[in-house]
Amino acid sequence: MTTPGRWLSTAAFAVITFLFIFTTFAIAAPDKTEEHQHHAAPAPPQGSGEVGLDERLGSKVPLDAIFKDESGKSVRLGDLITGPTIILPVYYACTNVCNYMQGGLARVIKELKGKPGIDYRVISISFNHEETPEQSERTRKMYLAAINAPFPEEGWRFLTSDRDNIHRFTESIGYRFKQQGRDFIHPVASLIVSGDGKIVRYLYGTSFLAKDLSLAFLEARDGKVGNTIRKVVDFCFTFDPTGKTYVFNILRVSATVVILAAVSFLLFLLLTGKKRNKNGGQS
Repeated sequence: MTTPGRWLSTAAFAVITFLFIFTTFAIAAPDKTEEHQHHAAPAPPQGSGEVGLDERLGSKVPLDAIFKDESGKSVRLGDLITGPTIILPVYYACTNVCNYMQGGLARVIKELKGKPGIDYRVISISFNHEETPEQSERTRKMYLAAINAPFPEEGWRFLTSDRDNIHRFTESIGYRFKQQGRDFIHPVASLIVSGDGKIVRYLYGTSFLAKDLSLAFLEARDGKVGNTIRKVVDFCFTFDPTGKTYVFNILRVSATVVILAAVSFLLFLLLTGKKRNKNGGQS
């Protein structure tokens, strides 16, 4: 006749084996969305005039490109990108989506933790080579006021430049726009870069979520700070390229919780079963 201890051991082995197989498939299954997002469509032939955006994750923006800041002073892009940075390609005369995108960021930027200008930075870059530092200065005042909270001027910079430097920048990020009269047709997107200028994420639309920005900035820290936290975030969250947002990976997390709870319970049964057998043998 099977002893209680042996029965518990057999049951424990069977359940743990099942949970191990289930969790292995849940956690180790290939992530199709991540696989998809790293294969951007090839850029169209130069001069095609097609408007669009080809994601170039892992590529770098030209850190040696020269821009003018709000005061008209020349600055290297690399001197401003010193950590996680969100870059907004816009033109300041735009009264449509560029306005909404910068306004959308201004509404949520105060919800982010960390010090702007130190832990992260925002940069608006005009892709209209005819725009001037005077226009970027007016735009800076407007959106810093829209934040409606103390925010250092160094935390959000507004740049202009000549045609060549703008082209180098937009080409590096796969951003294709077209002038139509005094206006421009262009993608509505921003990008997150790390301190070395590497593109780590694209965000689309005029609305932002503080969660998405925080997680994207965490990705852009390049392992210098919060490496352990980064691994936890990678485990718990997955970037959805369709919805263009970070989603909680409930299957992966719940599978881990289930197996940990089951193993703990089965270990408890095994230990209490051994004590009963030992006490039974002594009586």
